[in-house]
Amino acid sequence: MSRVCSVCGKGKLSGNKVSHSNRKTPRLYSANVQKVRVVNDGVVSSEYVCARCLKSNKVERA
Repeated sequence: MSRVCSVCGKGKLSGNKVSHSNRKTPRLYSANVQKVRVVNDGVVSSEYVCARCLKSNKVERA
């Protein structure tokens, strides 16, 4: 299971790591995704949800 938000689809972003000498190497930025128990249509399941969706009450937690 990939670490992608099941509500909004937020996942990893790519960018560059920049050293002191300004050299650039690729890196990944991971989203703040937590595994929580969620109620979907009366069924409890554990899914990955990002912190923004949790904070704005877009999911009903079990």
